[in-house]
Amino acid sequence: MPITSKDIVPLKEMRARLTELAEDACAGREKIITRNGKAYVALIDARRLDYYHRLERENIHLGLLDEAARGWDDVEAGNLLTVAELKSRYGRDR
Repeated sequence: MPITSKDIVPLKEMRARLTELAEDACAGREKIITRNGKAYVALIDARRLDYYHRLERENIHLGLLDEAARGWDDVEAGNLLTVAELKSRYGRDR
């Protein structure tokens, strides 16, 4: 559902209407709370926030899988470095 001007609420107004705004958010009508005329926080349904966090974790995992696949491609192509080469390249002794 798109955000409309009715979904942008000043912080001072939000304090007086919190229950109403929370009910709207639970019904899927997210709110943008402003402070001094600028976006400050969002009021969204907690289940949707959980969903956003799951999407974020999945995106991180997909990025890691992509890096692993590129690494495996390097191994198959013979693009390998010895430990000594890695240490000299990155200047670390461990």
